[in-house]
Amino acid sequence: MDKNHSLESDPKMTFIPSKPYNKLPLLPPKAEIETTAILKKCIKSHTALATLKMAGQLLPNEDVLINAIPLLEAKDSSEIENIVTTTDDLFRQSTLHEKNVPHHIKEAIRYRTALYEGYQALAEHPLSTSTAIKICQTIKGVEIDIRKTPGTTLMNDQTGEVIYVPPIGQELIRDKLANLELFMHGEEKIGAHEIDPLVRMSVMHYQFEAIHPFADGNGRTGRIMNILFLLQEELLELPILYLSRYILNNKADYYKLLLEVTEKKAWEPWIKFMLDAVAETADWTTERIKTIRRLMNDTEEYVKISAPSIYSPDLIDLIFAQPYCRIRNVIDTGIAKRQAASTYLKQLVKLGILTEEKHGREKIFRHPKFIEILKDENNTFVPYNITQPLKSE
Repeated sequence: MDKNHSLESDPKMTFIPSKPYNKLPLLPPKAEIETTAILKKCIKSHTALATLKMAGQLLPNEDVLINAIPLLEAKDSSEIENIVTTTDDLFRQSTLHEKNVPHHIKEAIRYRTALYEGYQALAEHPLSTSTAIKICQTIKGVEIDIRKTPGTTLMNDQTGEVIYVPPIGQELIRDKLANLELFMHGEEKIGAHEIDPLVRMSVMHYQFEAIHPFADGNGRTGRIMNILFLLQEELLELPILYLSRYILNNKADYYKLLLEVTEKKAWEPWIKFMLDAVAETADWTTERIKTIRRLMNDTEEYVKISAPSIYSPDLIDLIFAQPYCRIRNVIDTGIAKRQAASTYLKQLVKLGILTEEKHGREKIFRHPKFIEILKDENNTFVPYNITQPLKSE
């Protein structure tokens, strides 16, 4: 720790809101970051994550979660940056891949792509500055590097007063990112003590946002790095922790607590906020998975009884993995050839499981009950009435 902080003078003497914060202290922080209150919350958060890992095994096809939850994460993470889309717009576009799509929808879709590619890349190499660069490039859809120019100046919305200016100078920024990378991998310890990974995630998220290494896309890149870090630490098995929902619902506190770390070195309130985000989000996601499993079971029984000739586990999996489904999806998964694939989907429309929409020459089949579960805060749905007279096949 001494070798890191010997390069820094007292941060209280160097932080001036209107000046670039080039003396942003290196990690680990000098302040106590594993207080009794923090460690108590760590236990709760670790338990919630362990329960979520087990819940993920309830679904026979992990694509149901990998296709859906990251898209919701993309929607809310983008909305934190005032890039507003709808769940339906994102699912529709991720299915149709239309050319003339509004820029804000493209950016949200690219967020999901960046998260998924980052998840796959963990099998090849650990998180690093290069990972962050790749994520930001994917989100923005352009070649981007560590900025050489001044970063975005943060201002008070009401007074217009400057409240934070990030460090400037590419070499300086890279040095701070290199230190962050060591901390992220547990190489920068407090004495001989290894810091709890959830505390490390909380600290590294602040540090990344304070460094602000890119001209744009820092918030979204940092939030993807959070999820990838939890995957790297094996606290998650799939990229399905929907942290941006919690941050969006507590946006004012999120920015207030970030700033208070800079101004007051108030680490404990910030870390507790992030631990609450992990625990609440993990619990919410676990309940969401259980609801999806119940809907899958209900749908399966309904199709078995009402249309047994088209029933197959693969077809049920598909309409959950692809809540906006095309005939081509049925064909590509080997469930049926074109004519039969069309018949199967249209039969599901007759049963009230799917609805049919036309977009240009393309027909897509929407799964409304599943979409509503993803959009709704309540983990409920109206079961199918399998006692009603069966519809002819």
